[in-house]
Amino acid sequence: MLLLLLRTLLVCAIPGALAQLGEELDLDLADFDLDISPRRVPRQVKTLLTKEIKPHIQELTIKTTIISRYAFTAVYCAMLNRHSAASEGVFHFQIPAGAYVSNFTMIIGGRVYQSEVRPREKKVKQDNGKPKHKESGDASSEPEVEVFKMAVSIPGRNRAVFLLTYEELLQRRLGRYEHVTSLRPLQLVSRLSLDVTIADHSPIRDLEVLPLRNGKAPARPEPPITTAIKHEKNVCRITFSPSIVQQAKITTNGLLGDFVIRYDVQRDLGIGDIQVLNGHFVHYFAPKDLPVVPKNVVFVIDTSASMVGTKIKQTKDALLTILRDLRPGDSFNFVSFSTRIKVWQPSRLVPVTPLNIRDAKKFVYMLVPTGGTNIDSAIHTGSLLLRKFLSGPDAGPNSVSLMIFLTDGRPTVGQTLSTAILGNTRSIVQEKFCIFTIGIGNDVDYRLLERMALENCGMMRRINEEADASAMLKGFYEEIGTPLLSDIRINYTDDSVQYVTQRLFTNYFNGSEIVIAGKLTNQSAESLHVQVTASNNDRSIILETDVPLRHRQLETEKHVKEARAAMAAGAKAPGSAQGLGVALGSIAEDFVERLWGFLSVKEGLRSRLLSQTSKEREDHIHQATNLSLTYHFLTPLTNLVVEKPEVLADGTMAPAPTIKPASGETVSAANELPRDIEDENSEASKVKPGSQTSSPSNTVGKVERRPAKKSITVSKTSADGDPHFVVEFPLSKLTVCFNINGEPGHVLSLVSDHKYSGVTVNGKLIGAPAPPGSHKQQRTYFSTIIIVVDRPRRAYIEVTPKKVILDGRDRMVLPCHSTVAVDSGVLSVSIVGKSNVTVTVGGNISFVILLHQYKNPAPYQRDHLGFYIGNSKGLSHNCHGLLGQFLYEDVGLAQLPAGGDVKPSQVLKVKGRSVPVVQKSRRIYSGTQSVDCWFARNNAAKLIDGRYEDYLAPHMFDTGDWPHGTNSA
Repeated sequence: MLLLLLRTLLVCAIPGALAQLGEELDLDLADFDLDISPRRVPRQVKTLLTKEIKPHIQELTIKTTIISRYAFTAVYCAMLNRHSAASEGVFHFQIPAGAYVSNFTMIIGGRVYQSEVRPREKKVKQDNGKPKHKESGDASSEPEVEVFKMAVSIPGRNRAVFLLTYEELLQRRLGRYEHVTSLRPLQLVSRLSLDVTIADHSPIRDLEVLPLRNGKAPARPEPPITTAIKHEKNVCRITFSPSIVQQAKITTNGLLGDFVIRYDVQRDLGIGDIQVLNGHFVHYFAPKDLPVVPKNVVFVIDTSASMVGTKIKQTKDALLTILRDLRPGDSFNFVSFSTRIKVWQPSRLVPVTPLNIRDAKKFVYMLVPTGGTNIDSAIHTGSLLLRKFLSGPDAGPNSVSLMIFLTDGRPTVGQTLSTAILGNTRSIVQEKFCIFTIGIGNDVDYRLLERMALENCGMMRRINEEADASAMLKGFYEEIGTPLLSDIRINYTDDSVQYVTQRLFTNYFNGSEIVIAGKLTNQSAESLHVQVTASNNDRSIILETDVPLRHRQLETEKHVKEARAAMAAGAKAPGSAQGLGVALGSIAEDFVERLWGFLSVKEGLRSRLLSQTSKEREDHIHQATNLSLTYHFLTPLTNLVVEKPEVLADGTMAPAPTIKPASGETVSAANELPRDIEDENSEASKVKPGSQTSSPSNTVGKVERRPAKKSITVSKTSADGDPHFVVEFPLSKLTVCFNINGEPGHVLSLVSDHKYSGVTVNGKLIGAPAPPGSHKQQRTYFSTIIIVVDRPRRAYIEVTPKKVILDGRDRMVLPCHSTVAVDSGVLSVSIVGKSNVTVTVGGNISFVILLHQYKNPAPYQRDHLGFYIGNSKGLSHNCHGLLGQFLYEDVGLAQLPAGGDVKPSQVLKVKGRSVPVVQKSRRIYSGTQSVDCWFARNNAAKLIDGRYEDYLAPHMFDTGDWPHGTNSA
């Protein structure tokens, strides 16, 4: 009877208790900021969320823009600490191994923590000769993906926002580009969204979204649930935004998998696709419909004891498939190696016949793992087979020869020193054929395999321990199994391009793509001559054309505009990260230059590995490091440094120095995100003649409050407008002026004193159409000014019409529409909103940069900058550059007498040279003052030392010394 009563009470009480529990769970879910009603969330999901101890990810938004195969990705992650005590939040995101991180920012407690890319310090050798702090995995090459991870303490009842951007060039494999986004937040996310925009100059075809790739076999080969695809001719948009309930149906641990997009573009026969933008070009070359070139291939397969089990089974499976794919006309052989070396057909390669294929399958079936790993002898044996075949009568004159080498371990038998193995390989190969290397698992010397492939015109592929080795081996062979061309050489008009990436290629395989980028030295040229030479089987191929540069520039600009419009449409979606699309759009405007920088860094890193001398290696390291810093790339040569917030014991943020802005001033510094800047209607720095710009009384930064700076007098020595250069010579009481007719994308050296005061100023030109009726075809203006300081430590300021980047003690991004002053210790910057930027170095050097902006610009107007020297006392007498060379010079004016029909003329005496000049009037300080000056024609010929081309810097951060002499009189 008692048991029956208890049972009755329980049955009556349970519904009420469950209802109360459900209400409590619904109340707790309010903190999670779900995008659906809590009542629609299943109980098990509610329980998972409310039991979560670590900070919860409220929003994870990923936006990618792929513009002409160059991908920009921005990740926005908002994380909430629901508890009163501080808790560690971990931002964890997988990026493709070939990509470079270009920015990382944290916003915690309302404060911004901006990352900085710095050169990686050289490893210090200990007494035993080994590098200090060397990680155990240093010998391994990069995996297929890399994990970006940042752990930070989040104050109680507070949010942290993480912003990550990275860039990559998509590789074409098997006739498709593949873009992969890792969706592994390690927990269920309140609002998860992925937005990918693909914009291409050529029509997009064969677009495909695969099921989530997470190791599980999909029930149906369909795109993930909620995937939406909008496909137009040249622009596609793919979105994926599963609710928290839909995520839980896939997995409850947050490991959703890889979101994979594949596509290709339509191609025309001929020279390929060349795009031109802002002084740079990119050339995509992927010919098709060519006869297949016969190949001579030796498979060198590891059969050591460690291959036992799944590895050897999957390897055999792949080799049997590859044997079926060999074509008539191919020649082949097999070498297996462990402690001993076994050759299937001693001393020769055999043709592909049904009988030979049958016998080869028997050899593969009989492979048995045993013994150690003799890599050196295996490479030597395979190389001798190929060398002997190539010197005999059976080898075709233009056939492609290659070795496919597979191992799962490090050398343990025979020669085990990597440097000796590489040297022996070079000696035996002698550039007669290519070696393609494959590593399986985690116990492989991937550095050895990577260098072996690079030094012998091949590629290296890494297969993870848990991966399907059979499928990956088949896929890798398919990539290189159909050679179409060999000995490809791509040439451009010699005097029209510079800093061109690799343009000589050993082989071209069907379904791949060759990508070359470079700088244009003469953008006013009407065309660029392109020539491609290659061999196909028994014939030579020559392709030639003249590319109309102006037409391609306009086409590329139209293409970028379409991409920006598509991104802006995606940015209108609700959410905290809606500005990501706009930010990516602004980066895309320089996608060709950034693609060139990306490829140049990759090439520098490869050249570093291939260097034969220490000097050659250091040169490649220096070049690649400078480019990495220029484009803010995190590479093997750089580190990403970011300050972490200080959280007190009670779970609150440590107070930061706060300074109230002066009346009427808007302060924006390191603790405030830069906002979008409104265009101004030509309100460009109304600085009065000979007037002064002064810093605001409040200096905001990481340092303590400082008194107001002294006012700075703006001189006439300047480069402004188109650009018009003005040089003031106070001792001579003369003013000289000249024009520089540069090309868009050119970087001009304005002040070069790196060796003495440590100061360098470079300016980058942007192009614009000439106004109607003008005698010029185009105009150029300064779009960016970089000031680099190397003493007492490296710092720089980058100024554009929209923002100022100060990289000193910290990295700050300041909008130009706000009034603010920041002192980094080495550099000080004072911004008068919508007017000018004053940069001070060490108290005795100052520069003023005028901001020229337009609210509704005409087609020939561009937002640009004007550069003025304020105080040059700290610059040395050896200072150079287009303006710097005149700071301590004196000039004289002389009149040449009339003779015959020749009228009297004026000449300027500069450093013993006679420069013909005419009198002109120039408007400076945004047109508020006219100055009479003596004008030197022809790009300042004889006025400046050397020629105009001598002042072109390879990149914005170049600090090279002046290497040239002077003109003769």
